[in-house]
Amino acid sequence: MGERKIGLVLTIALAVVVLVCVSVALVAFDPRTTGADALRTGGLAAGSVVALYALWLNDRRRRVEEQRQQLENRRADLDRDRVADERFARAVELLGHETDQVRVGALHALAGLARSNSDYTQTVLDVLCSYLRRPFDHPRYGDDSPDGSVPVNLGAPAPWPASARDEAERKLQVRLTAQRLIADLLPRVGDADAPAYDLDLTNATLEYFDLADRKTGTLVLRYAQLFSSNNFSRCEFHGPVWFTGTAVGSGRLYGRFRCEDAVFHERGWFTGVEFHGRASLDRTRFRGRTRFADSRFADSVSMVDTVFEGPADFRAVRFESHVDLSGATFQDKVQHTDLTTTPNRTVTLPTNWPEQPRSSTSG
Repeated sequence: MGERKIGLVLTIALAVVVLVCVSVALVAFDPRTTGADALRTGGLAAGSVVALYALWLNDRRRRVEEQRQQLENRRADLDRDRVADERFARAVELLGHETDQVRVGALHALAGLARSNSDYTQTVLDVLCSYLRRPFDHPRYGDDSPDGSVPVNLGAPAPWPASARDEAERKLQVRLTAQRLIADLLPRVGDADAPAYDLDLTNATLEYFDLADRKTGTLVLRYAQLFSSNNFSRCEFHGPVWFTGTAVGSGRLYGRFRCEDAVFHERGWFTGVEFHGRASLDRTRFRGRTRFADSRFADSVSMVDTVFEGPADFRAVRFESHVDLSGATFQDKVQHTDLTTTPNRTVTLPTNWPEQPRSSTSG
């Protein structure tokens, strides 16, 4: 306030000086100017000085208001971040709750946080993947006991205690919710500006996992178990994809693997994968290095019009049912030694493969 008073006094003093000087100068140097005209002109000059001071004050007030608004926005952002951190911590804590409804609510709370604050999306996806990596078993997955110590007689009901079956089913519903939320949080393929988020599902047990039409970064599914029908069709994988040692369906629960019209921008690793159900990779494009070495296809497999732009490794692959690779294109080196097929099955392989697979009755 003191600075404003001093500035105002100085401005008034300067305006008076300007008024006097302009008026005197006009009378002294221009005889045609009357005293009234000189005074009027001097008054305009003095008023300009005062107006300039008023404009300076207004600009200063505006800058102060902008700084104040910036501070308020910053404070609001900090408060919002603090509330978001508290919501995140609380939701993660509730994931360990014994009640399945509470766990489902915690999952939805995490997903809501990711939708309202994109900075949390990757972190929330990491938490959801971590939840799915927890050990899990279900009576219909093929074990005779929850610990898997006794093999099951295929087709016979699993002699799990009723309480264990109910608990497994409740856990399964929570896990299915986590799977759906992961798919919902991933951007769609057509969203070019959206980031490609990473998923780490190593050792995860998944059922009806559906990422169709989604865009991902790195996808890690090493040594996972995929039950029922799992769909990766029309996905775009912008990072490396690892299916090493994964089992698709086993025991009493059939597993189908669909990955049609997908694009692998980097490597696609399917080494040692056990495909117990039908596998379809029609029209999929592998732009990087691809490996199916040591994999086993117990049911039919289709790679119609699939394109392998980078090196492809099919060494020691076992085809135990119908095979259709018609129209498959290999634009780089392909390795397919020790590839085996089963007699009395339809096998359609690319005509440019110089070495035909050997027939085997094993499997």
